[in-house]
Amino acid sequence: MPLSRVVESREVFVVDAVRTPIGKYAGGLASVRPDDLGAHAIRALLDRTPGLDPALIGDVYFGNANGAGEENRNVGRMAGLLAGLPVTVPGVTVNRLCASGLEAVVQAARAIALGDLSVAVAGGVESMTRAPYVLPKNDRPFPAGHPEMFSTTLGWRMVNPRMEPRWTVPLGESAELVAEKHGISRERQDAFALESHHKAARAWQEGLFDAEVVPVPVERRRGGPVLFARDECVRPDTSAEALAALRPAFRQSGGTVTAGSSSPLNDGAAALLLTDEAGLRATGREPLARISASGVAAREPHYFGLAPVEAVNLALAKAGRSFGELATLELNEAFAAQVLGCVAEWPDLDPAVLNPRGGAIALGHPLGASGARLAGTVAHQLATRGSGTGVAALCIGVGQGLALVLER
Repeated sequence: MPLSRVVESREVFVVDAVRTPIGKYAGGLASVRPDDLGAHAIRALLDRTPGLDPALIGDVYFGNANGAGEENRNVGRMAGLLAGLPVTVPGVTVNRLCASGLEAVVQAARAIALGDLSVAVAGGVESMTRAPYVLPKNDRPFPAGHPEMFSTTLGWRMVNPRMEPRWTVPLGESAELVAEKHGISRERQDAFALESHHKAARAWQEGLFDAEVVPVPVERRRGGPVLFARDECVRPDTSAEALAALRPAFRQSGGTVTAGSSSPLNDGAAALLLTDEAGLRATGREPLARISASGVAAREPHYFGLAPVEAVNLALAKAGRSFGELATLELNEAFAAQVLGCVAEWPDLDPAVLNPRGGAIALGHPLGASGARLAGTVAHQLATRGSGTGVAALCIGVGQGLALVLER
């Protein structure tokens, strides 16, 4: 049956993008609830566009990977209310694990492209510090028995026994499998991690994050509020020797993946303001970039780290672009082995455009926020250049990858 009407796709613009500094586990943002953290990012985003009537926002899309703690009652809606948005502005929370923040951007952009919305806020938040323990209910009332308690900070929990055992290995073991598949040595992983820290430290020193990072006031138990203003996990003074001294974190015998070549546990939030052309006029601003395509892919769950390969390939094909045209590729650094494995399957990628301001190994990986952070970082890089094409991409637990192409 033919369609009754043809919907003409609208261009989608990234007007602005902000993120909080990223806190380490039990660090500078430990006392901040995730709904408050998300609200801070939204409020800061809109404060930078005073000409926009917040009532014009058609929806708030927010990514969150946990959903079991203080963010459990739809953190997208709660963050919008706490940010002071009109009660008439809806909000929704989406979960694609590590790519939840990027999924929020994709869904918001799709709604604008279809004409459902003119203005949207998209972002994500995670407090891995405040992720609770959970206790499953028994399947019989009495006797109660002794159910197992699980931490919701990261990884598999309450695994379905019918799931293939090889699919549910720990995330770090998956990184070891990628290292084996592509022959990635411990030394290469350590060198990649060292470079990530050095690039991130240099970016901070040169003020490259000034346009996107919004400090967070944090109430201390004593002495009043302090301003949390910098990413907490960047180690400019780390060295090859220090990384080489770390023990393997996941395989005690023959392992190559360490805490130093893995992303840490983190807290943070990010938000982007997206519009169509009419919404852009309402902001009175020039956009950072526009969104041109996205791609999602899936593969064997135990090789989740390689899933961005096809996702990026698909997104670039949709956008009509090639690796040779990329000004930047921001690929989330869940593990050094995972990034190097993807790079091995992109022979046309210029390594110089990969994570030029450092990646999650140094900056941190607050799960639900990371995808939005990456998209915002790409948009700001393109705005600084004045032109070009960039990609934000992440691997996702349980074997998925997501990518977004932005252009200016």
